[in-house]
Amino acid sequence: MDTAAEVSAREAEVLSLLGEHLSNAEISTRLFISVRTVESHVSSLLRKLQATDRRALAQRAAGIARAAAEAESAAATAATATATATATATAAAAPTTSAPAPAPAPVPTPALPQPLTPFVGRTRECAELAELIRAHRQVVAVGPGGVGKTRLALAVAERVAEEFTDGVWFVDLVQVTEPGLVGATVAGALGVGEQPGRALPESVAATLDDRRALLVLDNCEQVRDGVAPFLERLLGACPRLTVLATSRARLMVPFERVYQVPPFSLAGGGESDAVALFASRAAAVGWVPDPAQRERVAEVCGRLDGMALAIELAAARLPTLGLDGITAALADPLRMLAGGSRADDRHRSVRAALDWSHALLEPSDQMLLRRVSLFVAPFAVTSAAEVTGAEIGVVADGLARLAEQSLLTVGVTVTASGGGTTYRAPETIRRYGMERLTAADELAEVRLRHLRWCLARAAELAKGGGPDWRARFDAVADDLRAALAWAAEDAEQRADAYRLAQDLAITTFTRQLIGESQRRYEQAAGLADDPAQAAAMLRQAAAVAGCRMRGDDLHRLRLEAADAARRSGDDGGAARDLATAASDAYRFASKFVRALPPEEAASLIAEAQQLAGGDPAAAAAVALAEAGRMLTESFAVEQQQQSGPDSDSHPDSSKYSSPYSSSSQSSDSSSHSDASAMIAATIACAEKAVDLARRTGDPLAESAALDTLAGAQSWAGEAFAATATALRRLALLESVPHTDTPAATLELIEALGEATEATVGTGDLAAAKHLARQLADHPLLAEVGHRATAGLLVADALAGDVAEVLAVSDRFLEAWQRSGSPAKSILGPAAAGVAMVHGLRGDQEARHAWDAVLRQLGSSPWETYGYGAVFDALVLLHRGQAREALERVTPGPDEVWRWVTWTWLHWYVALRAEAAVLAGSPDARDRLVEARAAVAGNPIADALVERAEALLDGDRERVLATARVFDAAGCRYQAARTLVLAGGPDAVRGEASIAELGLAPMATAATPA
Repeated sequence: MDTAAEVSAREAEVLSLLGEHLSNAEISTRLFISVRTVESHVSSLLRKLQATDRRALAQRAAGIARAAAEAESAAATAATATATATATATAAAAPTTSAPAPAPAPVPTPALPQPLTPFVGRTRECAELAELIRAHRQVVAVGPGGVGKTRLALAVAERVAEEFTDGVWFVDLVQVTEPGLVGATVAGALGVGEQPGRALPESVAATLDDRRALLVLDNCEQVRDGVAPFLERLLGACPRLTVLATSRARLMVPFERVYQVPPFSLAGGGESDAVALFASRAAAVGWVPDPAQRERVAEVCGRLDGMALAIELAAARLPTLGLDGITAALADPLRMLAGGSRADDRHRSVRAALDWSHALLEPSDQMLLRRVSLFVAPFAVTSAAEVTGAEIGVVADGLARLAEQSLLTVGVTVTASGGGTTYRAPETIRRYGMERLTAADELAEVRLRHLRWCLARAAELAKGGGPDWRARFDAVADDLRAALAWAAEDAEQRADAYRLAQDLAITTFTRQLIGESQRRYEQAAGLADDPAQAAAMLRQAAAVAGCRMRGDDLHRLRLEAADAARRSGDDGGAARDLATAASDAYRFASKFVRALPPEEAASLIAEAQQLAGGDPAAAAAVALAEAGRMLTESFAVEQQQQSGPDSDSHPDSSKYSSPYSSSSQSSDSSSHSDASAMIAATIACAEKAVDLARRTGDPLAESAALDTLAGAQSWAGEAFAATATALRRLALLESVPHTDTPAATLELIEALGEATEATVGTGDLAAAKHLARQLADHPLLAEVGHRATAGLLVADALAGDVAEVLAVSDRFLEAWQRSGSPAKSILGPAAAGVAMVHGLRGDQEARHAWDAVLRQLGSSPWETYGYGAVFDALVLLHRGQAREALERVTPGPDEVWRWVTWTWLHWYVALRAEAAVLAGSPDARDRLVEARAAVAGNPIADALVERAEALLDGDRERVLATARVFDAAGCRYQAARTLVLAGGPDAVRGEASIAELGLAPMATAATPA
């Protein structure tokens, strides 16, 4: 069957991106569709391609894509050869080159594996388990290994799928070796990536929050300690979610309803479910029993106690033993005398079938089975040869024989760099093989070879590179984790465990599994014999914590790194860590749950000074911490002087205000009564920190110092100096050899955000959009589209790029809602910008909806007097409501300076001047003079003031001249608005441009004579 032909154009695009092992959010960003639409396409692909899960789809993607490319190439060749093709034929071929606009996501197809063998019997069990699922939110199908729990759960999930209108998902936990990775595994199966600031289990809960969905968790027994708390939290957070789990034992979670899975029924003799299963599996190997033989088959099934795995293993032996041979092999009188409970008998039935199957193997195949049982994930022939220590040809033949006897399952892996056959032992058989490995006294030897194999794979992956890097990582990650788990407990393997933990930390960060990356760096630190190595690992862990927006972890890890450095005799390194802990508290204050008290910060800086000695890097770190302290104190002093001790802290100064708000100043801040002098001293201190950091040759240290310098310059009102510093910082980071390390990533994301704000504030919208696009496309922010796109929405809104705003705002809104609609005031400008665009479009319903989002984000003086005033004024002026606009921006810069940050000051005062002119305010001329002085050097704000003055002077040519300035600055809306304001024939062109942008007609107030 040509499965590629069944896949739609859009599904082919989704499949291709699944081949890159992208999450649903990453795919939605690439294709500009919603995450739920992606989910629907994924579930449809699972059904159409009969794939078991997302990993299987990813493996199929390369093959499907290759077939599609060949078909497209053939079609293109045929089209070229047919020069006389009609226009109709050309039009008919068009859908192959462009996908249609996505339709609303339909009810998703259940994301369930499609087993290769048919489901047989179990009518009563299916009905009973389905009823339990309908009546209870947490059902566990319990039974011994080999009884058929998984197949029963899949059949029941298929049966009830239509009742769960928001989807059905299947998650196999068989490869999970650590309880803490349960949430990550479920997230991976759902296509949910990790969001900075939120643990993966929380992201799963947010994804399933309001959904009427069924989650099937298979093979829970080996990670019960992780499944139980995960499900308890998940079910508490998702009131419409139902969970069906399979396990060898109860999960012991609240509200758990247990269903004991029985063996296949033996009732009815030759017509029983057990016989039907045997006949079905025997037919697959070419044997069909005649009616006279069915009773003998029933006897065989009875001896096997109806256990599914035992019956399937027996059926697989028919070609070599025949029914007589199987009957004779099972005629073991000792087994019948063993006694015990029926449950014990069932366990023994599976064990006996495994023993029997194992005994029939050649010694070389027995050895191969037990040694490959160490793999927890599918493995290739070459990997098996390396770990088993056997010749590759012998291994290839042996694996094929084991697969023929149903002791291994066979798969195919296809990646960009190649592919091939893979094998995997079903879990019950794998555990049996591990027992045999231990009994043969080979466990230590084979484990060591497996560890060496894992170390080699991890080292290769840590180097990065290649289009199929994610696929290669995902293929071996579970084996790396399993090897690390035992090696970390073996004193003789401590050094190798340290190397593996370090490489796993590096690779999980690259894979965007940043929570695990932090844990692995901390694990590596614990395994390091050298305290200096431990300190290095803890510094990396701290940087990852910063990327995760976990300020408290960041601080803890900096202090632990300092302790490790001291133990190694590196006082300079300890000084750097202590000083950095203090400066982090200033730079990343918004990431902290517990603000660092001023006295603690001061103590850290003092201790760092004592330890620094003559270490240049330590001196630079101390200078940076001092600059951060001075900036924060300067802010607190000025705020207290202007607002009084009961004022709230500045909403846009969370970066530096948290430790020292106006109500929690340091004891000696009163000595700095002159805020201006403090700012000048702060800038000088920050410049010193930059200079010292530059001398060390550490670009990341210099970047941190430039960050603080830009903050000091912006607070001083030196907008252009701050912008220059922000852009200098970005240029510096471009020179970093490895920009994908945790520390470099943390600096880069912060730098892009800072530079975007800076260029918006100084009117360089082209640069702002370029920088914001880089931020929106950063892989670490793929799962937090609201954070990733916030700057881009602001720049596009101010530029008047309406289509771009409408497209990007969908990603912002969906991601924000998926993240639990957090009340983050830093997102306010983006929401206000989208609301403004809808206001300009005349879509009041949409504007009210975004105003509601803005209210949820939290009101603040920053919104009232900063970006909110700017965006509101733009809408009011568009409507010709100049007086209302003037009222919205009534306070002057000297009155609102503490609330209007440098990002918005130029826009605010320029629009205030324009509103005064258009409203006919008697002090319009004074406001123009005031505005010119404030915005000098900002091309857009300058043009706004120039246009307002030209309107006041009645100088139409000067008005039109500003349109060219707006065009050059990339501000299309203001260019069109200028033409309308100029009047005459140019107004018609302006109105056409307004309409072309997708905006409502502009109303004009009576312009001054």
